[in-house]
Order: sequence, then structure tokens, then C-alpha cells
Amino acid sequence: MVLGHSHRRSSVAGSRSSTEENRPDSASGEDETIVEPDQGNVLSHIISQLRPGADLSRVVLPTFILEPRSMLERITNFMAHPETLLPMPTIEDPTQRFVAVVKFYLSGWHIKPPGVKKPLNPILGETFTCYWDYPDNTRGYYISEQTSHHPPKSSYFYMAPEHNIRIDGTLKPRSKFLGNSAASLMEGIAILRFLNRNEKYFLTQPNMYARGILFGKMKYELGDHSFVRCPETGLVADIEFKTKGYFSGTYNAIGGVIKQESTGKVLYEISGLWNEAMYIKDTLTGHKEVLFDATNAKHTPPLARPLQEQEERESQKLWYKVVTALKERNQDVATDEKSRIEDMQRMEAAHRADDGVEWHPRLFRRVHGGHGGPEEGEEDLDWILNARIDGATPEEQAQQILAITPILPGQKQSQKFAIPPHHLAAPGEAPPEDVIGPIKRKDTETAEIDEFVDAEDGSTHG
Repeated sequence: MVLGHSHRRSSVAGSRSSTEENRPDSASGEDETIVEPDQGNVLSHIISQLRPGADLSRVVLPTFILEPRSMLERITNFMAHPETLLPMPTIEDPTQRFVAVVKFYLSGWHIKPPGVKKPLNPILGETFTCYWDYPDNTRGYYISEQTSHHPPKSSYFYMAPEHNIRIDGTLKPRSKFLGNSAASLMEGIAILRFLNRNEKYFLTQPNMYARGILFGKMKYELGDHSFVRCPETGLVADIEFKTKGYFSGTYNAIGGVIKQESTGKVLYEISGLWNEAMYIKDTLTGHKEVLFDATNAKHTPPLARPLQEQEERESQKLWYKVVTALKERNQDVATDEKSRIEDMQRMEAAHRADDGVEWHPRLFRRVHGGHGGPEEGEEDLDWILNARIDGATPEEQAQQILAITPILPGQKQSQKFAIPPHHLAAPGEAPPEDVIGPIKRKDTETAEIDEFVDAEDGSTHG
């Protein structure tokens, strides 16, 4: 991993947030979910499935804790504050530019539905695209795809051509049950690029915890360390999302430093609450100011094509009946429709296994990393958009993005990224060089079927 072992977040075993605690609950109600009596019957079913340390991908989760949108759509929270995102590449001073990246990074965590909710777990090959129309008449474009089901991996691409910003990322949540809590351990990275600066920023994420999932009030917390690192400037931010202790502390607190990686010299200290005001202090002058105040911050949701223009495997169309039922609080319909989609995915995996057909992502390809590779240092992405976005002008870059898959209303689907019905290579035969994604062996597919459950992967994203 680019950040190195010393930059990894605390593990579940070693983290204060991993210990199951019956904490005094003094948090505001917006981060709580009170389990209603009729929902308790659903939870009793979960209890029968759980053992400490169990993998939550094997557990059927109730629909009342589901956010009415897919994880692929939820990722757009990261880009939902254009006022922090777009100005970054224009800042001349490299240190202040890095501070602006940290501000952008911290600005999206407050965007969540009330209570403890997790997004719908995307099915294999699910896609979601969208765009933002900015006040300066420019646009931002987003393309995402579920590139793996076991383990779950959500790969995404964002670009604002006129602003010289590109983001590539893959979310890889690994979920665990910890007693009366569920943890989503967020592996994977995002790489933010300033094309006019030839700079890359590597970003990791805090782990996420849902407390009180079996009894009492459910509570959402972010925990452990995350990092922002820029090799070109030599700066790194170590940010700790603090979980509340049994006797002390508060909910939603953060702390951290921005420092020179080579010398360890601390330039700035960060403090505050990630859902309220966050502060930055210059260690040289002692000056302290607000970095970002989420208290009344208004985010900018993206725009998507009309439902009638979307294909069956695009997130909003795929989950439409589930989302509608969730919004209407009709848990029976939501459960039935969700099960129907999961059954479809299981049947597809069975057919692939029977026919010896390979599966690979439609819009993303494997990262060409390793020593001397063109994407050396980016291995933790696993997948990256399978297209060259190298136009000489922002207009040309936008055309290249729009040629990949429909993003704007009225666009038609291109056959360029259609998946051919190719089969496994013969024994001793190498797969074609241009095949996108992994070659699935038949025994791997069978294992996928055996492991599949009609459930979410257990992530506890808010």
C-alpha cells in the first residue's frame, strides 16, 4: 500500500472503538435509531445468526435500517460540497493547497440520513452515473460500478475537467459483528489528482460503527485513524475519528495533525466535531480558526438521467421498488423486492458456473501496478476506469468521459463497453490481453454461490 504499514488504521482488535461498551448515551437524536416493538421481532432473528467476530456478509439484515439508495450513489457524498472541492487546484501555496484538501476531505462526513442507516449493497455489475452543474457553468461527472461481490468492492471515477480535478477510488468494506455493535472496516483508497499541478493525494477512510444493534438505541460512530498524503509535497495528515469512551469523551470528535512526513514536524493541529465545527491551529503562530462548519452546511446532490432512460442494472432503476417501499415504510414489500434482486444475482452466478462463462467489470479494469508498472503505487485501487481521459482541452476530456457510458439526459448507450459472452481460456492458454477485469475460474464461481446470502454485506455506513 502506498501509505505504508505505519499509515494503516487501527485494527478492530487494537482499537478502543472495537470494544463493546454500554456507553451512556448523551448524543443528539439525529444519530440514533430507536428500535420499535415490531422491529424487535426482526432483530431476534438476527440474534440467532450472530456470533462474536462473525462476518456480517452471512447475516440477513432487516430493511428498516437500510438507507434508500445504493452504496454507489452514496459515494457521491464525497463530492457534494463543490465550494470546498473546486477551488483546491487554484491555490498557489502547496501547504495551503494541502490544507484545502483536508478541508474538502472532512466536509462530507456530516451528510447522512437520520439514525443508523446503511446503503443498499450493490449487486455485481451494478452501475451508477451522475453529474453536477456548477454555478460557473462547468460540470462534474461521476461513473461507478460494483466490481466485486465477495469481497464487496465499489469502484468509482469523478472528474471536473475545467477545474483540473480527477478522483479514482475503490471502497472495500469488511464487516464484523462485535457483540452489540457492528463494524465496517473501510479498506481501499481514493486518489485525488490535480492535473494542472501533477499532484496526487492518497486518501483513506475511518472505520464505521453501529452501536446498539441488538437492544437499546442504535448509534452511528466514525472511528480510528485515516490519512491524507501527497508524495509530491511531502505532507501528510493523520486524522483520528474519536469514539466515545465509557466514562469520558464526546461523540463525533476528531483530532489530528498535518506534518512534514520526512521530518515529522507538525505544522497544524485539527480538532472539533465532524458533524459540527472543525478547527485548524497553526502550531507556529498559535492562530486557530474554523476549517469547516458542518452545522448548517448545505450539500449539493448530483443529478441523474430520468429513470426511463436508465438500464435495468443502473442503481436507481434496479432498486426503484425497494427504495419506494423503504420511503413508504412498507417493510414487507421492501424485503420481497430486495430478495428478488438478490435471487436474480444468485441465479446469474449459478448460470455462469454451469456455462463456464467469465465475469468481468464493464467499465473498469485491473490496475497495472507493481514495480515499474504504469500505475505503480496505486495497487490498492484494484480497479480503475477503463478509458483514457487525456484530451488536450476540458471540452475534449468531457467528450471522452461521455463516450464511456450515458451520464447526461438523452444520451444513448454505446456498444463500446458491452460485455462479450467470452468463455474460460483453455488449459495452458493465456487470457486475451484486452480482457477487462479478473478471469474467474469455475471453482471460484462455485465458491461464490456457496457463500452468497440473501443479505447486505453488513456495512454500517450512515
